[in-house]
Amino acid sequence: MKRLIILSLAVILSVFNSHSRNTKHLNIKDYTLELKENGMLNLDIDMDLSEVDIKTTQVVVLTPAIINGADTLLLQSVGIYGRNRRIFYMRNEEEKPTTESDVNLSAKSADFIDYNVSVPFMEWMNGCKVELVRTDFGCCGESSLVSRAELVDRFPIEPYFPELIYLRPEREVVKIREISGSAFIDFPVSRTEIRPTYRNNTVELAKITGTIDSVKNDNDITIKSIAIKGFASPESPYSNNTRLAKGRTEALKQYVESLYHFGEDFIKTDFEPEDWAGLERYVMASSLPHKEEILEVIRSDREPDKKEWMIKSTWKEEYRHLLDECYPALRHSDYTIEYEIKSYTTPQEIEVVLKSAPQKLSLEEFYILAQSYEPGSEEFNQLFETAVRMYPSDQAANLNAANSAILRKDYTAALRYLEIAGDLPEAVYTRGALEVYMENNKAAKPYLEDALKLGISKAEEVLKEISINRYVYTKTIKVEQYK
Repeated sequence: MKRLIILSLAVILSVFNSHSRNTKHLNIKDYTLELKENGMLNLDIDMDLSEVDIKTTQVVVLTPAIINGADTLLLQSVGIYGRNRRIFYMRNEEEKPTTESDVNLSAKSADFIDYNVSVPFMEWMNGCKVELVRTDFGCCGESSLVSRAELVDRFPIEPYFPELIYLRPEREVVKIREISGSAFIDFPVSRTEIRPTYRNNTVELAKITGTIDSVKNDNDITIKSIAIKGFASPESPYSNNTRLAKGRTEALKQYVESLYHFGEDFIKTDFEPEDWAGLERYVMASSLPHKEEILEVIRSDREPDKKEWMIKSTWKEEYRHLLDECYPALRHSDYTIEYEIKSYTTPQEIEVVLKSAPQKLSLEEFYILAQSYEPGSEEFNQLFETAVRMYPSDQAANLNAANSAILRKDYTAALRYLEIAGDLPEAVYTRGALEVYMENNKAAKPYLEDALKLGISKAEEVLKEISINRYVYTKTIKVEQYK
């Protein structure tokens, strides 16, 4: 193989700009440029020289050149020698226009040439073109450019990355949120009045007031309503538990009203005399003996007092455990605060809120801010990560988070988000795009075909792109094209 020398473009152009003259036809029938897995760039050209009229005093030199901007690599030349010039150069080797590493042929035997050469691929070759230069040498050593055929106009070996589709979430006209909790207020036996300092009541009441204060003191938030629901445990007659649950709930309402003065009927109340659902959850999670039998009683249609008596009388040890470990937690007051958050409209405003209280942002507001960031940037990707943390079950949030994960090449995270994104048409498309990013074009095709059927038109473009072997440039041309 010939010298692999990188020359400046000026050098090769000096050859190209020589005087040309017409000769008989040099025909290129087909050619292939391919980047092999071993990192070698392979050029294959089928040349038909049967119509090339080479005089006995003439030499025709064919030299492929890889060109990209100012970088040029001249490849192994093919020298075709007329009889007299071949004899001359045998005596004057130092003047020969080709070297021993080139392909040297006599004009008499050179009808068809299957030219093949491989060179190490270098980064600058990405996007290169390939030209075939023909130079004729006469009897006095004079040379002239006869033809310059462009074989490859651009060889793009960059991986193909499909455009990703982000979903704009639906606009929330009113941003209504709620915050909930449970307080375990202690009451003296059979009493319903609130004693703020009784046992652990200071801490438990602070749960409620602290939650209210966390939203009430925010200028961007308006409390819309408060709901309190009281529960009692199953011991004692159902009628007495009804009295206790109702009375203790009302007492808690009055206590809260005395602190905040929300107005009449602002706080809504409800009660449940006995928290059998809570008891069921506890038993299910336990390792109690006779667990299944106790659950059967809890889930039965028997009257509450009957169920409690059956457990108490049948499984005494288990009942004693429930009385000590479970029943205190069944005496609780659940509270829910519903509030409205103001809407934010500008990226600047949204960005301020993002840094201090991202939970106050709607998904659409996250999306609005994203438009001001460069796709794929650290801020862009982090924004969608924050959005999905705020809305972990939202399909659009998970789809957008999957896209940002793809851009930062965290394909494991992308797959996890796509599971929650479900069967949205955009999610189906993104599954296909993800496979392309991971260079699994075969696996990508079914997803993209399904996405196209679901109305994602961009899938058609991606299907066309992945059908192309981007590492192979091949072309068959008519015999008369390059002459």
